[in-house]
Amino acid sequence: MSDDNRGSRAGAALRRGRPRTEHGLAFKVFWRTVLGLFTLFVLGFVVLLVIYLRTPIPQPQANAGKQLSIVYYDDGKTELGRFSTVNRQDVQLSQVPQQVRYEFLAAEDRNFYKNSGVSFSGTVRAAWKTLTGGGEQGGSTITQQYVKNYFLTQDRSVKRKVKEIMISLKIDQKYSKDQILQDYLNNIYFGRGAYGIQAASQAYFGVDVEKLNPSQGAFLASVINAPGLYDPQYGEAAAARANARMVYVLDGMVKEGWMTQAERDKQQFPTFKPYKPAGQSTPGPNGYIVASVRNELQTKLKLSPEDIDRGGLRITTTIQKPAQDAAVAAVNKSVPSEVARLDQLRTGLFAQKPDGAVVAMYGGTDISKAPNAATYAQLQGGSSFKTFALAAALQDGMTMQTRFSGASPLVLNAGAGKTNKVTNDHGEQYGSLTLDQAFAVSSNTAFVRLNQQLGTGKTLAAAQQLGIPAKAPGMNDPSAVDVLGYAAVHVSDMANAYNTISAEGKKASPYFIQKVSSQAGAYDYTAHPNTTQALDKDLAANLANGMQGPLDGVGGYRGTAESTAGTLGRPAGGKTGTTGANGKFIAAWFTGFTPNQLTTSVGMYAGDGTKALNQAGESFYGGDIPGTIWRDFMSGALKGQPVAKMPKTKDVTPSVTNTPPPVTQTQGPTATSTTPPTSSAPPSPTTSSAPPSTSTATTPSTTPSTTQPTGPTQPTQPTGPTQPTQTQPTPTTQQPTTQAPSRPTQPQTPPAASGAPPRAGEQASPVG
Repeated sequence: MSDDNRGSRAGAALRRGRPRTEHGLAFKVFWRTVLGLFTLFVLGFVVLLVIYLRTPIPQPQANAGKQLSIVYYDDGKTELGRFSTVNRQDVQLSQVPQQVRYEFLAAEDRNFYKNSGVSFSGTVRAAWKTLTGGGEQGGSTITQQYVKNYFLTQDRSVKRKVKEIMISLKIDQKYSKDQILQDYLNNIYFGRGAYGIQAASQAYFGVDVEKLNPSQGAFLASVINAPGLYDPQYGEAAAARANARMVYVLDGMVKEGWMTQAERDKQQFPTFKPYKPAGQSTPGPNGYIVASVRNELQTKLKLSPEDIDRGGLRITTTIQKPAQDAAVAAVNKSVPSEVARLDQLRTGLFAQKPDGAVVAMYGGTDISKAPNAATYAQLQGGSSFKTFALAAALQDGMTMQTRFSGASPLVLNAGAGKTNKVTNDHGEQYGSLTLDQAFAVSSNTAFVRLNQQLGTGKTLAAAQQLGIPAKAPGMNDPSAVDVLGYAAVHVSDMANAYNTISAEGKKASPYFIQKVSSQAGAYDYTAHPNTTQALDKDLAANLANGMQGPLDGVGGYRGTAESTAGTLGRPAGGKTGTTGANGKFIAAWFTGFTPNQLTTSVGMYAGDGTKALNQAGESFYGGDIPGTIWRDFMSGALKGQPVAKMPKTKDVTPSVTNTPPPVTQTQGPTATSTTPPTSSAPPSPTTSSAPPSTSTATTPSTTPSTTQPTGPTQPTQPTGPTQPTQTQPTPTTQQPTTQAPSRPTQPQTPPAASGAPPRAGEQASPVG
């Protein structure tokens, strides 16, 4: 073998013997991760570049009107009303005081004149907080906000956010910063229906933009963050939030060198112009519907005022135009001008289907002048509560043929050695009455005797079971005479409770909104009715049949609404209710239904709920005008619909499921006396049921209750808060040192539990 071959083999052997370098698993994972991330970065950059190049600057919106939200009837086509109108007037940037301009920069984008139109760190931070449950965050520059408001829509999709960023980058390259700031100030929403700083200056302070002082400018720069949270018209908490935001803005002015500390210390919490939402309320009776729809959007769908005012929503309601037209026509027909002059006569009407869909509502003629008579006012229920005693009786094992004495008077022990007398209307004397007969003639004495046998609190418990809110005034004051209806309820609550009977025992949550969509397609909602079986189906059938008496009469006894509601021409059940004292009729009701089809309640009162419905010598019973309005409305609303039949009655096993409220009074028969009770019985009653014209009962306090409604409620209708005392924003985020105006919830004090005793019974005459 040659030396060369031996050398080659030796070299090969040496090479084979040299150990090869092997990298560990961690090393491989690290570099592969780096390579993967780099690849993703490059791909992402390419994608973003393509998106940037392919994203044009769109034509600006013609005006904010495209963002208005519109309310429709149940057909989804016929407009019912709108939430707001456009209030906008462009100004030149030179018209805005320079210090006010800087206040907007201090509030929203302190690097405005330095950045490229987008804050990537702010966007990433906001996205992270949103994804990790920290709530929605802004993270937008003034340029991004301008793009969103001037070029895009208000939806919150990822696609829209990407477009916002790309357009912002292009806008920043195309236009000067001053032009962008000018357009921003002319388009941003300030609340109170105001788009742009000029409209906002007038809406909040009644001045043109040139005359804004630094305190006013700091407030306007603060309120755009969330008008529904910072506008002082919404009360002390809103004013406190605005004050804290102003502190942030003014401190930022000092930090950036745009204001001296001495000047900052002079700034005060400004005073405000009373807010009158001109043009925002739908006129006439429909204004109450639009307000209730707005309330449902906020409370049930959790939409903010900004979402509603400028989200371009298209809301289809449950309101049927023929039914709503019938409601207005029925009221106008039965309340002519010569009757309406009686001290502000008010009528509330509320009609709903078995699943809770509200098909018509009449709350008044002008929402800017009076609160909703159907959902806001609270009236003593009177004999309407006898329906709940019937429900309790059937659950207790009684039947509509169970008998009670209708003899009058019935004397009760009021405690403390005093007694109280209950009589029938006009002192009518009845012998032994079946429950359906006593219900038809509305015998007070028979129902108080029934209530005594049931046990204290059973009637009120049944009322709650069917749908009367437990927090309604008087609902937690049980007594032997609570069946006479001392509790004060909304017309909408009474309709809902009677609807439970009509709907085979299923209690529903009333609702106005059928579906919601948006112009941008980013919002979609469809209602899902909420019902529960509150009453046994067969028991509800027996109760519904037994409630025909007031309309049709029973066993030779004439019903209390036979000449009005009884002429409907369809099978129906219902009950009258009237309250009053000392010759005054205070409230009058008729609530009824066609079975499993439509339930309607009509309640009437005058003024603030303490005034008389009648002139001297006249009567105003629930079976009169309220019964007539109910009949006329139902005739129009049900025109062309099938005639609903009463359900078949069945034997029912007793099922007492009610839990009565705590007992606060014990009553029983004692010697005759006309002294009213003085114990802890219902807060507003005497229990005399003599007609108002002949009552000798002492009238208690007539101060109306201000308890807020618990059902579908009248939303806030600001009518000009009192001016807040000027308060200097402090260096910390504490609340203002003076009280801001409390949030007005209605144009005036609501009628409520009047305190006057109900006329416990209706006029009835035996005819055989």
